[in-house]
Amino acid sequence: MKNLFLTVLLLPLFSSCQEDELTAKPDESINTAIMYTMPEESAPHEGTWLQWPHQYQYGIDYRNDLDATWVAMTKSLTGSEKVFIIAYDVTEKNRITTLLKDAGISLSNIEFKIFKTDDVWVRDNGPIYVKDKNNQLVIQDWGFNGWGKKVAFANCNTIPSQIAADQKTTVVDLNAVMINEGGAVEVDGNGTLLATRSAILNSNRNPGMTQLEAEANFKKYLGITHFIWLDGKAGREITDMHIDGFARFGSVNTIVTMNEDDLLYWEVPQTDITTLYNSKDKNGKAYTFLKLPLSKNNVVTTYSKKLGYKGSYVNYYIGNTVVLVPNYNDPNDAIANQLIQTLYPSRKVIGIDVRNLYANGGMIHCVTQQQPK
Repeated sequence: MKNLFLTVLLLPLFSSCQEDELTAKPDESINTAIMYTMPEESAPHEGTWLQWPHQYQYGIDYRNDLDATWVAMTKSLTGSEKVFIIAYDVTEKNRITTLLKDAGISLSNIEFKIFKTDDVWVRDNGPIYVKDKNNQLVIQDWGFNGWGKKVAFANCNTIPSQIAADQKTTVVDLNAVMINEGGAVEVDGNGTLLATRSAILNSNRNPGMTQLEAEANFKKYLGITHFIWLDGKAGREITDMHIDGFARFGSVNTIVTMNEDDLLYWEVPQTDITTLYNSKDKNGKAYTFLKLPLSKNNVVTTYSKKLGYKGSYVNYYIGNTVVLVPNYNDPNDAIANQLIQTLYPSRKVIGIDVRNLYANGGMIHCVTQQQPK
């Protein structure tokens, strides 16, 4: 949505119910046992979910400004995995189909789903795929409330359950358990979670929830046994400082982030920077750090709007054979792309122009969601 960010510096062991055997009800009598584990992003994918921009919430200019980024992401991903495209209606599906064909993109690895959405941020409102104790994939439907009821969210909050019904996949309904956006948590694939308190333990999401209660939920439903908490900064952009804008697990032993000056520019508290740089995995081993630059210049959109702030490269997405990196038509694009390439030598780094998307609050990771094999 236009001006999505609110400040200028953007930037369950489960039982089947009789009514619906594919809906798993969390067993609240078990508070500490691990019931599910979440594969990390670089694990093999069945595909990637995208919610395609439309005109019905924020207008036709919003849609048109973003189409090219979605076309580029789709083209880059379809060579090695499915792309599940959520279109608002049949009219939009037909329009998107024309865009893809005009770009020379084969539809053979694309699946369309017709679901109404409010916006494009599938990382935050979409399905979270986890594995149960039998190593079977299930979908978790965590609560989503528009980052604290700041924007319309009713349509987007239904997406996980609609996907589960369409795929005939068991859905674990966590809407009454916890509000949790996908961009608010990072997992290393080895039992560690990295997050900011400001985006989770916030009265606009989970009023009255304690850190211990949140940790019990993450242990139970994501398989987390070790936590790295940063304070974050409530009120910094609409997400209240999601972690995936400035710190990510690049691998089981690597954290991708920025240098200290750039983290301060991002308004990360100094105490958080210290905590991040000194963080250790569940075995007490220090992480290796890959520090990416910010864009050299303030970002300017393709339609010549000067945003007045720099862009982050940390918000990239790992596909089966590619890594999609936000690019800004900036001198530091090539530097960031090459640094990320060193971390993923078996994958091809592809820069995706996100200037117009960034004007609305996010980058590549924010608008993608993996479906593991």
